Amino acid sequence: MSGAIPGFVPRMLVDPDVGLFRADERVFTAMLDGWRAQMLARGLTTETIKKRCQLLERFQGFTGEFPWQWGPADIEDFLGDLRSGEKPISLKTLRSYSNAVAMFCSYLTHPGYGWGEFCERTFGDIPSQICFEWNMPRHTTDDAVPAKKRSFTKAELQQLFDYIDDLVDREYAAGSKRWLPLFRDSVAFKVCYAYGLRRREMTMLDLEDFGPNPHVSDYGRFGAVQVRFAKGTAGSGPRRRTVLTVPEFDWVVDQLKTWTSGGLRRQFPTAERSSALWPSERGARMSLGSFGDAFAAARDAVGLPKELGLHCLRHSYVTHLIEAGYDAAFVQTQVGHSYASTTGLYTSVSSDFKQKTVQQVIARRIANLEDPDA
Repeated sequence: MSGAIPGFVPRMLVDPDVGLFRADERVFTAMLDGWRAQMLARGLTTETIKKRCQLLERFQGFTGEFPWQWGPADIEDFLGDLRSGEKPISLKTLRSYSNAVAMFCSYLTHPGYGWGEFCERTFGDIPSQICFEWNMPRHTTDDAVPAKKRSFTKAELQQLFDYIDDLVDREYAAGSKRWLPLFRDSVAFKVCYAYGLRRREMTMLDLEDFGPNPHVSDYGRFGAVQVRFAKGTAGSGPRRRTVLTVPEFDWVVDQLKTWTSGGLRRQFPTAERSSALWPSERGARMSLGSFGDAFAAARDAVGLPKELGLHCLRHSYVTHLIEAGYDAAFVQTQVGHSYASTTGLYTSVSSDFKQKTVQQVIARRIANLEDPDA
């Protein structure tokens, strides 16, 4: 049966004629290789696999022991150390780390892979699961979004975009070459907001990702955008979704037309290298970090709170669609959330909207009391 399934104990280890020099290290390496094969067979991305294996090597180095010697106290000490240092990791990262160790232990303890029997014969001990509900961080939707994260108000967005547009105008009037990259960033931030995109989704857009909406011909080729690099789940590759241009954000159509058809994008010497929507001065595509730095500089210049990052434009999109009266299920589809609860966490409607909602409910109840047959 050896080698019959991805991740099984390799023949090299079970061959009685083959001696194992530094057996513990070689077996641990073979375990990681087997886990890689198992995760590849499950369709996980190579980047996810690489990070998980690096974490297990780090955990092994922390404990100084090997999987058949690990116990629950080891993962508790490891996670506790990560949370108590000078730069404690976030709860989300903590949960990711504990899940990776739990999955590795599940792989080793599954009888189908043969590691338990092999370790008992070779080391006189067997691997066991060391991560349990009582020593892993609890997963609750309430901690999915940090408390300081919120949507921009419409006044804050107006202030931010006005500042960037004024900066573009000043640089252009002064004859500076900086005006073109600034204009690119301005359009990119507005597209991010107008379609509720994640930072990577915005960065990875290509010219061909935009297309018409047959039901709204006024938007031309910018009636919808195909998001090809949406966030995957459980280590899978990127998902896809189509985001429609909605009337509340139809001003973005003119921005995109100016950028793509007005010849501005083509002024970048790197624009011909690819169809990337946002070419950079030196590369075929802008990097996510460069966009993040540019956004932070504009935010700081107008004195907005530092916790309002580029991703908060996505929160703002969700909030402002809800305030405009869009159905929550439609908003959830637009932003690509698997669960309505996640969309709810992104929503931080204004007090005016809440007041209007309460007043509408009160008005309907009063009408029903006055006309019971209605």
